[in-house]
Amino acid sequence: MPPAHPPVVWLASDVPSPGAAMGDIQQPRSAEHRGSLGTQNSSISLCSSSLAKNCSPHTLLCCFPAFERTEAPRPPSAKDLHVYPWDKSSLKSLAVDLQKFEKLDAYALKVSLTCELVQTLLKQAWTDLEKVRVIWMWICHHIEYDVVGFHNKSLRLCEPTDVLRTGKSVCEGYAGLFQQMCSIAGIQCMKLSGYSKGYGYKIGQTFQGNSDHAWNAVYLDGRWHLLDSTWGSGTVDDALTKFTFRYNEFYFLTHPALFVNNHFPDNSNWQLLKPTLTLKQFESNLQHNSDFYNLGLLAAHPQTALIQTENGTATISVECRPSTLFTFKLEGTDEHGLLTLRKQGMKLELYPQKTGRQELQIFARPSKSTEDVYTCVLEYIVECKSVDKSRRFPKDLHQPVGPSWFTEKQGFLRPSHPDPIIHTNDGRCSLTFTMGKDISILASLHTDSSSLSEEMSRQHIMQIHRGNQVEFKVHLPHAGSFVLKFFTKKKSDPGSYSFVFNYLITCLNNEVKWPAFPLRYSKWAEGYELLEPLSRLLPANRNVQFKLKMQGISKVLVQAGDTYTLTLSRDGFWEGTCNTAGCTELFVMVHENANHSYYSHILKYDVETQ
Repeated sequence: MPPAHPPVVWLASDVPSPGAAMGDIQQPRSAEHRGSLGTQNSSISLCSSSLAKNCSPHTLLCCFPAFERTEAPRPPSAKDLHVYPWDKSSLKSLAVDLQKFEKLDAYALKVSLTCELVQTLLKQAWTDLEKVRVIWMWICHHIEYDVVGFHNKSLRLCEPTDVLRTGKSVCEGYAGLFQQMCSIAGIQCMKLSGYSKGYGYKIGQTFQGNSDHAWNAVYLDGRWHLLDSTWGSGTVDDALTKFTFRYNEFYFLTHPALFVNNHFPDNSNWQLLKPTLTLKQFESNLQHNSDFYNLGLLAAHPQTALIQTENGTATISVECRPSTLFTFKLEGTDEHGLLTLRKQGMKLELYPQKTGRQELQIFARPSKSTEDVYTCVLEYIVECKSVDKSRRFPKDLHQPVGPSWFTEKQGFLRPSHPDPIIHTNDGRCSLTFTMGKDISILASLHTDSSSLSEEMSRQHIMQIHRGNQVEFKVHLPHAGSFVLKFFTKKKSDPGSYSFVFNYLITCLNNEVKWPAFPLRYSKWAEGYELLEPLSRLLPANRNVQFKLKMQGISKVLVQAGDTYTLTLSRDGFWEGTCNTAGCTELFVMVHENANHSYYSHILKYDVETQ
């Protein structure tokens, strides 16, 4: 059977329930289904369904000048075997240049059913590889999966003539037709059967009894190779009521070390692996669907589908070559983990907040994709025996967390804090980045344990620009876990800011209670820097030292009970002292142009009441 349409996740909606690849045949596990070595009659061709209306079943096999009879297929030998596990070199067992197949593939798609179908297909195929390719492409694009036959065996047709006549079948029919057409073309081909991690498969399930799937092996360039035209043709929906053609190149000459992820032949020799896997290993191994490899992913750890937490946590990692974005869902939410991107993959630290078995799905998408749609590439079962309550993260925390290659692409270079979590004992921290020239940046602070408004929470962040370097000073209003979010837009763009990434900031010191930074008015320019005082709340009846750095200013005043003038020092700082007696508010004002008489408010402080 074809794989079901892969689960996807849209960032703005819930994740649909996943589908998986399917198996479908129910056959006794007898010798005839373990890779029999019989020959096929190569003197026949296959008729078209367009002629089938006027032909009896006996005339569906039409004669034409025969190819030479294929010799009896030999069983796999040492030269056919590939090393397990996968060496990450190629997705295929034979070097294939897909660009060279473009014309042949297009030809196969255009060929209609004729009485001499195979002969017509082979008009553009010269090598054995091209013959196999053109037959594969024709079947994958012309035979649909028989969802009715899957549910009702009495309506299931698997003979090659019936498959062509109806244009549909289940996996037994796909594999049988492929074998027959290859035999006519003079290609040694085997129909194999076994277990598959297909439709209805549950993580960790055991396999017993009858085989549930069929596929093929072809002999090319002196070696056996594996393929599955059923899974290469398309997908079905979760209810298995509708088939959709969705070609999948992955299952053409798949590397045996990858094919065995979800295909376990009755005869272990047809794994074409050294060493071979046991059924128990097949059952326990993590299933990598074709999307995992089609997206350029290479490996995942752990390699077993069932994960047990240790001290309330579990770690999963994925290795990949290209820049890939990831997200996850643990029981439908991404709240209970920290996902960090790496240059060649990702790391996910899980902290389940309930005990028992829970489903984990990992999603991925190419970073260059224009659509914000993620495809499910891995599924685990996480068994949690204890809960770490200290790792309960704020709801506003977005995945992935922390800086990465992705944030570098967004203009955040050389971060002072490369880790996703910032721990502070005194409730203060400072972060710096080197930013691009045309980038405007905005930061906000969020927590579940505070009644602070978003606007007020921003006042606990002070942004300082020094050339192309940006510093963010953060003073937490209290202890707890906070999310520091960053948003950007181009300065030349009048549009709104877009979210880029976030940090998790934690503070366990319950004595922490920092007031906000001074209120900055719109005239507070990007290049201004405040050194002191940093607290918005000033003590009453005290002398307070002021120190600011501002370019292009002719005069600076501090307005309290009295008005004080700051002086410009030799090292470029506006400095001075003022007294807070007799006032409840204090303002810093600047005279930007000596030719103008008005002052602009840039900062506001509050003064403690006695």
